[in-house]
Amino acid sequence: MAPKVLVVLTSYGEILDSAGKPIQKTGWYLPEFAHPYDVLSPKCEIIVASPKGGTAPLDPNSLQPWIKDDSSSANFFNNKKSLWEYTSKVSDFLGRVDEFDALFYPGGHGPMFDLATDKDSIALVNQFWAKGKVVAAVCHGPAAFVNVTLPNGENIMKGKEVSAFSNAEEDSVGMSKYMPFMLEDKINEKGAIYQKALPWAPCVRVAGKLITGQNPNSAKGVGEAIATALGV
Repeated sequence: MAPKVLVVLTSYGEILDSAGKPIQKTGWYLPEFAHPYDVLSPKCEIIVASPKGGTAPLDPNSLQPWIKDDSSSANFFNNKKSLWEYTSKVSDFLGRVDEFDALFYPGGHGPMFDLATDKDSIALVNQFWAKGKVVAAVCHGPAAFVNVTLPNGENIMKGKEVSAFSNAEEDSVGMSKYMPFMLEDKINEKGAIYQKALPWAPCVRVAGKLITGQNPNSAKGVGEAIATALGV
């Protein structure tokens, strides 16, 4: 039987300023789902969830230049819309971890605003971890781990090599001032051993069952690391 991977996308689609005025659309980032999907889908069953269920917003800023220059992203956008337009709720999967082999969080700025604090997502990560399942994320996806406290009282990332979107990358896209926290700083605060490459260079870290990647160009490598961990 093929391994089953639960992919959790953000439900957060619009960044607001301090007065509640919309600044720009956001969501999950196209290649960060497309590239791992291409690696995993021939070998695994992929199920998709989000905090609210229904359509998980795709960050429009991730369409260009990826659709133009990246065949994986273009094919995924054109042919796989049902994956993100009909997601189940994260809460539907609580208590069902035995049905799955891995949990994966793509990035985009959205996870910084909902998955970082979503109680159901935090509980889901804890349940996967307790069962010794693979838990993975890329770019801003590791925001889903910053408030995951294990039964021993420690953050899931403590003492582990972890990569995620860097401060330098956040600064370079002009989004630092809009973020609720800086992901690199928060990961360090949680006692992880934060790892990064130069901005936009691939960086993937495997710490036992915890797999993380730095940026969109790390997404394929994260997918490959998940496949290796699953033995497929």
